[in-house]
Amino acid sequence: GRVGFGAVVAVLTSTMGDAAFLLLASEPVTGLLVITIGIVVGCVSGLTVNALHRDDFLRPAPPSSALTCQREASHTPLEQTAINLQGAFWKWLLPPAMIVAFLGSFQVDVNHLLTLPGMTIEWLGALLAVVSTLLWALTKEISDYESTVSEDNKLVSSHPLQKTAQDTNFVSAWVIVAFLIFELSAHFTGANLATLFSGWGWLLPLMAVAVGMLPGCGPQILVTSLYISGAVPLSAQLANAISNDGDALFPAIAMAPKAALMATVYSSIPALLVGYGYFLMFE
Repeated sequence: GRVGFGAVVAVLTSTMGDAAFLLLASEPVTGLLVITIGIVVGCVSGLTVNALHRDDFLRPAPPSSALTCQREASHTPLEQTAINLQGAFWKWLLPPAMIVAFLGSFQVDVNHLLTLPGMTIEWLGALLAVVSTLLWALTKEISDYESTVSEDNKLVSSHPLQKTAQDTNFVSAWVIVAFLIFELSAHFTGANLATLFSGWGWLLPLMAVAVGMLPGCGPQILVTSLYISGAVPLSAQLANAISNDGDALFPAIAMAPKAALMATVYSSIPALLVGYGYFLMFE
């Protein structure tokens, strides 16, 4: 009861979840543009909904007790060991990885600079990516859709670096899956997926909005990965960024399913307008 329904629509419309990290890391200018557009569209959407509905629109009845207890996430000894290893992994890897990434962004051949055999850094990066995915798998209990596509639960007592490592490995795992699907499909079928998707034209923003309506960050990271690889245009990325609600939709569905469904529908309307508006004007 602290905020109105318009605020819920505004925050679901303006945010794009963990996919923002991938977009900002790969194309920071485009990432800032998408986030800025999302904030503007979210503000307009929230104000519009406030003009149409009361603050308590579809608000569920308050619980019988004012005090609610939420059980903290728990982990098995193996999962906790893997979480600790994740923190140590990124603690020691981050400085050299940042240096390599910085040099690579300026087209510096790190292998030649360090007098290493060709592709040494690339193979090392692939190995570390496998380690990162393995550590994520050891901390991730896949039991249903939510546990597959949403972030891991965090222990309050965990070190901030451990919590950051959990999210980093979650995003990395989905990015690796997305690019593997893209590259292996292109390799074994011989098809140019970027050309294939370009033939779909006006359907791509609509498909991106449909994916955005799925709760969880995993599917949204897939869409952003397809955009970065050139398979889908910016109009689809914008439509998905505005329509997707990320992990926030899971508690909303659990506590207020009608409001969550209506907020998702409302967020899809500006997503279609912005996606197709960009498509018609620039693509």
